[in-house]
Amino acid sequence: MSLTGDTTTLQPPCAACKHQRRECANDCPLAPYFPPHQPKTFRNVHRLFHVASVMKTLRLDPTQRAEAMKSIIYQADMREKFPVHGCLGCLGVIRRLEHQTDLALEELRDVGSQLVRYRMTSGA
Repeated sequence: MSLTGDTTTLQPPCAACKHQRRECANDCPLAPYFPPHQPKTFRNVHRLFHVASVMKTLRLDPTQRAEAMKSIIYQADMREKFPVHGCLGCLGVIRRLEHQTDLALEELRDVGSQLVRYRMTSGA
């Protein structure tokens, strides 16, 4: 809802506008990516990329914009979780999960072998 017929709204400002202490217009390009209840997401992005870079990204073709913003947000969140290596920091998590998967597959093979031996000895 418009106050004076311009583009200002009565709804809460998006996280980006709130961080910048400015009014959030109905057509704010940052609002779809930084809702009011996610200020931390914008802070992470702002620390890593700054608003000017994000605004340049928003000038991309609309079909690419959403994926580019998802990537920026993901990279900023990973940088917060892994300050030294950023997105590369999650490689440790990936390697640990791969190792757990390998262990589970090895255990599954062992159980399968034991099951075959049991069936052979029991005559089933």
